Amino acid sequence: MTPALEWGILAPAFIAGLLVLATHVPLGMQVLARGIVFIDLAIAQVAGVGVIAADALGWEPQGWAVQVSALAAALLGALLLTFTEKRWPDRQEALIGVLFVLASCIGLVLLANNPHGGEHLKDLLVGQILWVSTRQLAAMLAVTVLVLGLWIVLGRRVGPVGFYVLFALAVTASVQLVGVYLVFASLILPALATTAVPDRRRRLLLGFTIGAAAYGIGLLLSSLIDLPSGPLIVMAMTALALAAAVLVAFLRPMAP
Repeated sequence: MTPALEWGILAPAFIAGLLVLATHVPLGMQVLARGIVFIDLAIAQVAGVGVIAADALGWEPQGWAVQVSALAAALLGALLLTFTEKRWPDRQEALIGVLFVLASCIGLVLLANNPHGGEHLKDLLVGQILWVSTRQLAAMLAVTVLVLGLWIVLGRRVGPVGFYVLFALAVTASVQLVGVYLVFASLILPALATTAVPDRRRRLLLGFTIGAAAYGIGLLLSSLIDLPSGPLIVMAMTALALAAAVLVAFLRPMAP
């Protein structure tokens, strides 16, 4: 692969990662605060079922019908979790896990007779970030601006329903770009690594830096050693998150 071709692929992929992080870092911190760590896996898997169902119906893979199907499935899952949070708040994490397993099984059933089922499942889990198109980036940018705009404008008034709806919007867009594993990593690892940072703005900046560095390192390694980019980005983000958490813990007692 020539350098020009490498950058022609890596640059859009890196931009896609930055757009994912723009919404997932603040949402991930809210997820940790609410104690619903696995909501991203559940909603991403539900959105994936929407994509698989649309494919089973023969709809165009990159068409609007698939996007509507994925978003409708994610919103349905989000509204269901809103209801369970109000009704059974002490069991919410367990119910999120049940939703994830159920959605996974539905997806497997829908793919059972598909000759390309294994490939579709791999794409859902690890994504195809290296092959992101300009059209996908434009759509992701629109979703990012919408989610962040509503998040900033509404603030604390967003409420449980609004949070789940915004979460569903963000995850539906990102899971089709980067896959379930990177969605989870982008939400949880930066937020987890910066838990001990008291200032919100510094925490957001550090979390975004960890994520951006991980995407850059993972994509470069994928280009150099010809291994899947998604898993390498997750591994890089895990290592950077651990290093950042240790550094924050070391520096915090020294702060005035």
